[in-house]
Amino acid sequence: MSGRPRSIDRDKVLDAAETIVAQTGAAGLTFDAVARAAGITKGGVQYCFGTKQQLIDAMIDRWCNAFDQDVADRVGPAPSPQDVIRGHLQATRDAKETDHSRAAVMMTALLQSPDQVVASRDWYNQRLAGLNLDDTADRRIALAFLAGEGAFLLKAFGLIGLDQPQWSRLFDDILKLAETK
Repeated sequence: MSGRPRSIDRDKVLDAAETIVAQTGAAGLTFDAVARAAGITKGGVQYCFGTKQQLIDAMIDRWCNAFDQDVADRVGPAPSPQDVIRGHLQATRDAKETDHSRAAVMMTALLQSPDQVVASRDWYNQRLAGLNLDDTADRRIALAFLAGEGAFLLKAFGLIGLDQPQWSRLFDDILKLAETK
């Protein structure tokens, strides 16, 4: 009997990998664990992603793409660099709690991969590239962006404990800093 090979849903595998990371941390992310959680073989996971680093890269890419799409949805077509940063701050403020734990794991994995560090550096530099840091208003926006990213990372790594109302108020103040004066 010759059947058509079953295709593997990459998003389902990535969902399983993210669940593992959220529940057990980066140390629990193995092809065996992902295969069990996704209901496929270890070979199926390897076929989809090749290496553990490629799996991590795919997780990071998916998370970043979803975040960038959230920002784009908030700022509309042809936004100014300042609008992009405001949209970024709004998306960060409105992020779900699960996004913080996912980000911590992603950042940990990122720091272990020189290619991901370069890509992240480029991404951050691109966010700031449209600003004129000799201009007071643009410096305020850059400061708000850096404060927002710092708060996000501190929360993601569990170094600060803010409940959702505190988090929202903090980001409302950061967004005020980013307003055009």
